[in-house]
Amino acid sequence: MTKRKIVVAVTGASGAIYAKLLFEKLQQLQGQIDEVAIVMSDNAKAVWKFELDNEDYDKLPYKIYAKNDFMAPFASGSARFDTMVIVPCSMGTLGRIAAGTSDDLVTRAADVVLKERRKLILVARDMPLNLIHIRNMQTVAEAGGIICPAVPSYYSKPKTVEEVAMTVVSRVIDLIGLENESYRWSGV
Repeated sequence: MTKRKIVVAVTGASGAIYAKLLFEKLQQLQGQIDEVAIVMSDNAKAVWKFELDNEDYDKLPYKIYAKNDFMAPFASGSARFDTMVIVPCSMGTLGRIAAGTSDDLVTRAADVVLKERRKLILVARDMPLNLIHIRNMQTVAEAGGIICPAVPSYYSKPKTVEEVAMTVVSRVIDLIGLENESYRWSGV
C-alpha cells in the first residue's frame, strides 16, 4: 500500500471537533501515512479554543504551517501531497476555492490539489445553504473536489457527541483511502 501525504486545513467554521477527531484518527493510522501537514486559520484556532475549551492543536505531532507561508511544500504540486482535507470548511473558504482565489495557504494548496488532479475533500459545515453556497459546491465538485458535508449518520446508534462526530470523520478517512475499522451499514 502506498503511504499517503495529507494536508489538513482547519478553517473557522463551527465544528472543531471534526478536526480534533480526524487528527486523532490519523495518529492511529500512522502506518498508512507518510506525512501530515497542517494549516489553520486564525478563526479556526479561536473556534477550537471556544468549542473545545483548549488549545491542544499546538500539541499535535504534525508540522503546522502559517496561513500565509507560501513556501510550505504543499503550496507546490511538486511536493506530491496526494490528499487535502479541509475540516471544517467554511463557506468563505469554499467560495474562494471555487473562484480560484489563492489568497492564503489554504486556498493556494486547494488550488494546487485541484490543478494536479489529486484528492480535495471539503467537509462543509454550515446551514442552511444559500444558492451561492450550492453553486460554489457545484463548481468545486465539477473541478474534481469532493464535497463531504458534516452530516452525521445514526445507524451505529452513537451515544456521545464524539461518537456522532466520528461518523463524519470515518467517512473522511474512507474518502482519503485509508483502511479503517468503523461501523459499516449491512442492511436490516
